[in-house]
Amino acid sequence: MAASIKLAETISHPLLNSIPPSLIPHFEPAYVDYYNKYSVGRLATHQVPIEDFRANPNAYLTTYGRALVEQGNLKITEQKCPVSGGEITIRIFEPDVEKYGDWMKPVYVNFHGGGWVFGGLQTDFEFCKRVAHEVGAVVFDVDYRLAPEFRFPIPVNDCWEALNWIRDAKQSEFNLDLDRLAIGGVSAGGHLAAVVAHMCRDASIPLAFQLLAVPVCDLHIFAPDGTSLSSQPYASYRDLANTQPLPLERMTYFHRHFLGNPRPKEVDVDWRVSPMHAKSFKGLAKALVVTAEMDLLKDEGVVYAGKLRDAGVAVQEVQIKGAPHTFMQMDGILDGGKEYNRVTVKALQEALGKKIILGLNSKYISGQNYLPEGAFL
Repeated sequence: MAASIKLAETISHPLLNSIPPSLIPHFEPAYVDYYNKYSVGRLATHQVPIEDFRANPNAYLTTYGRALVEQGNLKITEQKCPVSGGEITIRIFEPDVEKYGDWMKPVYVNFHGGGWVFGGLQTDFEFCKRVAHEVGAVVFDVDYRLAPEFRFPIPVNDCWEALNWIRDAKQSEFNLDLDRLAIGGVSAGGHLAAVVAHMCRDASIPLAFQLLAVPVCDLHIFAPDGTSLSSQPYASYRDLANTQPLPLERMTYFHRHFLGNPRPKEVDVDWRVSPMHAKSFKGLAKALVVTAEMDLLKDEGVVYAGKLRDAGVAVQEVQIKGAPHTFMQMDGILDGGKEYNRVTVKALQEALGKKIILGLNSKYISGQNYLPEGAFL
């Protein structure tokens, strides 16, 4: 009987999109198990024609690993928001009136991730429900237009116009307390949130808080054609160039699709491409910057948090050990994902105010002035 031969012995090259062996011990083990089961050997979204992905996105995506959040008494609706050259959809999550009352509510505006190319209203659906449930905020999830069909600056402009639409047209409809307004996002959404935070400061729009999770902060390190790096100021781009699920190859894809190939010369002097190079960081909203130990973008997030801190901005910086770039989307199976929920919800509660019980009456105390002994519901 012939001796059995292991698959690994018959292949002289790594399986498609596999995690480099040298990096495996540094990831949370549950992620390695998940990734090897669902991603190794499969084409990633950036490796298929964009037309094929748009036609059938579910063929290339998996939602396994996410912790599902019950809708309960949340009211979830969608509205069309007018933007330059068209309209976009915004999904709105209203908290439970029985739990939080019908007085003025804090606001959280979410910008999803996906490299400005992928993603949509389902990307952060569970997280938006969680914020509405646990923070008591009205959550607006912005379905901005995507590249390459709508390249920079359209996604930035969509997010900015959506924020102003919420402020100008929706305050009375949803009883919003605009003094308790927060924005946030993951990855490309973190980039958009960082840019919008600067724009709020420049327009004298009060912003209570910005949540920047694994944010893209510096696209100017790429060569104009987006195929390689023109500089390498961040060690994680060297040390984690072949990490998963966001290797350098995937970031170059996002650069080319978001900015064009080659990118227009005017982009090189536009700080909105790279908020890392904004002229000033003074006066920005306080921030939570979350990075992941095994993420290509780790170091630019750390440097960006440092720039905020050096400018006198109140910053909480958290790095999740053993976490890949997309760890928050696997909060049902990864300890790092569960930690992300705990840290972000707590930060939003503290920034936007806690609900306290005063006899038979309930109300919110804004910002840091809530009563520590008050019960959060």
